[in-house]
Amino acid sequence: MGTYKYSGEFRADAVALDRSSGRPVSRIAAELGVHHETLRQWIKTAEKAERPESVAA
Repeated sequence: MGTYKYSGEFRADAVALDRSSGRPVSRIAAELGVHHETLRQWIKTAEKAERPESVAA
């Protein structure tokens, strides 16, 4: 539900910031004004989208 409040670009930028900064997720989330679990979910979703699907042979 909360993801609709933030644009896709904002979410992607937040994930990129997490990956590049080396700072704790909770600190980044606080700086961006989002709940830390929201940011964690965005990161998890981005990682899942980047993984190639396993193809059963």
